[in-house]
Amino acid sequence: MPELRKDPITGRWVIISSERGKRPNEFPDQRNKKRTGFCPFCAGNERTTPHEILAYRDAGTAVDGPGWRLRTVPNKFPALQIEGDLNKQGEGIFDKMSGIGAHEVIIESPDHEATLSTLPARAMEEMLWAYRDRMEDLKRDRRFQYTLIFKNEGINAGATLEHTHSQLIALPIVPIQVQEEIDGCKRHYELKERCIFCDIVRQEVQTATRVVIETPLFVALAPYAPRFPFETWIMPKRHLSCYSCSTNDDFRDLAALLQNVLRRIDRALSNPPYNYVIHTSPFRDERNEYYHWHIELMPKLTNVAGFEWGSGFYINPTPPEDAAKFLREIKL
Repeated sequence: MPELRKDPITGRWVIISSERGKRPNEFPDQRNKKRTGFCPFCAGNERTTPHEILAYRDAGTAVDGPGWRLRTVPNKFPALQIEGDLNKQGEGIFDKMSGIGAHEVIIESPDHEATLSTLPARAMEEMLWAYRDRMEDLKRDRRFQYTLIFKNEGINAGATLEHTHSQLIALPIVPIQVQEEIDGCKRHYELKERCIFCDIVRQEVQTATRVVIETPLFVALAPYAPRFPFETWIMPKRHLSCYSCSTNDDFRDLAALLQNVLRRIDRALSNPPYNYVIHTSPFRDERNEYYHWHIELMPKLTNVAGFEWGSGFYINPTPPEDAAKFLREIKL
């Protein structure tokens, strides 16, 4: 069984998961080089994956069969195990608990050649709905405090299968990076009685220097202190503390903006590998005045090396103002 172990100095939790050593390694060195061969995520191969948890299907089609537009299944090589109790315990000065959680794969299209940049608009919207539906379902499990949605696109971004997909991991603890954001937001709110993300949105939209694109409900911008070249954050313009608080109109607007940003990045940077993550409020405090859910999108253009690992500082060779201007001027 996997374990969650807590670093006694930093408070950082680490997943010790020997099962992850069994993951397939499908990619060669070039992400964009398409291959022939078997893909478990393609239409017609449904019975080679675990049973589907959620699917958006055409009428009259059968579970675990063709006819789906989007499909969610348990990860065949999970980082955490769904069955069991948390079983928190100490080992001398160390703390650990059973590696309990959920690890799922959201297969965004039956088409092996599709990418998020090329999906139909409705498919992008359904992907965002699937994220919400799975979060809402996992929230009912009292063992879990947080669900992290993430996407790895390309081998250099950590993907092991090229067929377009996202993942989620439900956790019994709040990730330390999210907790650090929450703590910073609380300090700002206690001082000024305002959400710092709302302040950022207002200032960035007004100055427009680091804005990539905006829609009526969302804005995509280069953060003031980005860790990576062309790092882009997407945020709702009005205060929304949790992803699940979003409405039908929000997801429709967000689908169009997210796809627009990805197309700009593909065009500007020659289809780079990338990661994105969704940061949202924890399950037990979803609706609050101080935190603001958002997407952090990071093209993989540089490597994290010794200085970054040793210091926690990131060296970014591209000013965010230049990155935003470059993406803003891309012709689609």
